[in-house]
Amino acid sequence: MVQERLYTNQLDISYGERSIVNNLNISIPSGKITALVGSNGSGKSTILKTMARIMKPSSGGVFLDGKSIHQQSTKEVAKQLAILPQNPVAPEGLTVSELVTYGRFPHQKGFGSLSKEDKDIVRWAIEMTGMNEFYDRPVDQLSGGQRQRAWIAMALAQGTDILFLDEPTTFLDMAHQLEVLKLLQKLNGEQRRTVVMVVHDLNHATRYAHHMVAIKSGQVISSGTPEEVMTLDVLREVFGIEADIIRDPRTGVPLCLPYELAHDRLGSASAPAQKELVAATR
Repeated sequence: MVQERLYTNQLDISYGERSIVNNLNISIPSGKITALVGSNGSGKSTILKTMARIMKPSSGGVFLDGKSIHQQSTKEVAKQLAILPQNPVAPEGLTVSELVTYGRFPHQKGFGSLSKEDKDIVRWAIEMTGMNEFYDRPVDQLSGGQRQRAWIAMALAQGTDILFLDEPTTFLDMAHQLEVLKLLQKLNGEQRRTVVMVVHDLNHATRYAHHMVAIKSGQVISSGTPEEVMTLDVLREVFGIEADIIRDPRTGVPLCLPYELAHDRLGSASAPAQKELVAATR
């Protein structure tokens, strides 16, 4: 079996005395979109942060091209992977172009000014994310979706092959959620960027990811294609729900229609409300 470029090996993560993740071994497919899914508190964001070198593991390691990322310098890692955390905040008054410029810092020597190449990459990243008209607009004056695109542009300017995103659609309305997800799909399709994201919405995960990892209590319950992961057993075990799984009429990927809590989560399951839910989603 060929080892992917990015993987964990017997990874343990703790918060103080509290163990969050134990003996985690996962591989991230190169050139694909991977979605980490799980209920609140499952450890998926902790895993993402550790794989992106924001957190340090208590034991084990995260490896990129055979080298431990936690044994490399911050600057070297920043040339290889970029992360967009949850709800990033830019300094007041910072413009889109200034924010995107920050992505070039790992490539600069000392406190040198931007080179022509740096400036060209900044302009490309802004254009790639459809933010040209907001070039000089303060980030804090943008809508939620525009703000996310500006941060993604900054990550693109970093020039890495791997992009981590922690719940990139949180607090966005449906139109802006699709805007961000379609941008990530475009970056993957046209640039072959490896994208790893924590996703709350299971149907977003199956629609936009090639690979899914379902996590419960810091353990991988299932991983593989959306068809392999989106099963009734996984939905019960990971999310504690009963659901119907249907096929997306446009793409054929599996979609989840939850209708009640699983017995082991509720104690005694409530009466099914499947018909009402299906009618409401038409």
